[in-house]
Amino acid sequence: MNRLQLELRRLYMPQGPEDQAGDSGEPCLIDAAGCVRAMVLELARPADWAAVSKVWNGVQADFDLPAPAIAVSGKDGYQLWFSLREPLPVSQAMVFLDTLRARYLGDIKPERISLMPAAADSSTSSSTQQTRHARLAPAPQEISGHWSAFVAPDLAPMFAEEPWLDMPPNDDGQSRLLSRLKSIPPADFQRALTLLRPASTPPLPAPAPTTSPASEPGASLLDSGPARPAAGMDPRAFLLGVMNDDTVALGLRIKAAKALLPGSGGPGRP
Repeated sequence: MNRLQLELRRLYMPQGPEDQAGDSGEPCLIDAAGCVRAMVLELARPADWAAVSKVWNGVQADFDLPAPAIAVSGKDGYQLWFSLREPLPVSQAMVFLDTLRARYLGDIKPERISLMPAAADSSTSSSTQQTRHARLAPAPQEISGHWSAFVAPDLAPMFAEEPWLDMPPNDDGQSRLLSRLKSIPPADFQRALTLLRPASTPPLPAPAPTTSPASEPGASLLDSGPARPAAGMDPRAFLLGVMNDDTVALGLRIKAAKALLPGSGGPGRP
């Protein structure tokens, strides 16, 4: 196993040795339990680095996640390769990528964006539907012979017109690019996913106002409101304080004044 293969395995491959290759002989990015360590967002038809860079910069600046690898697809687009430290179910990976799409690429036609892993074909029955993933770069295209490859961030804009390499990339160069990348720890992934996802439930409604005891017939001011006279405090002094306190609601100040009137049944004096 050469250095490039070691870096690809470190970042994107399933961890079990039995999951390293699929039926076609190519590396398999989905393990036997239906989990992945690689998540790929692709923007194509045409390639648009200005848009893709919003995602690349955003996940680092807004969520403090490690930078994903940047790749040209070998055909017509850019790809961002996210690495997970621990494998996650395909469903969680799909949700994460879709929330990134909505946040940073919401103004782009959905047919230009590919999120992988993904359901192979929504038109197939659930019993035969499978999950597909991206083809691991670097790799040649069967018809054109162009190559997909990982590219450095400062060189990425140069591939907007031709998002491919005409010949195989240098393995040492590819491995050096990947060696600088880190995988997303589980806690950081869940934190970012929580921040990305919209609130699942609306905020609780404010409680309905309740009838204050002071509004009931015969209720006294001393039975209502948040304040009560302290133990041993003269009720008249308390009511005077309420009446003269500009921070108290006007209605309570009026009630305090009425309670001080002679003949009101309160602590007023004749």
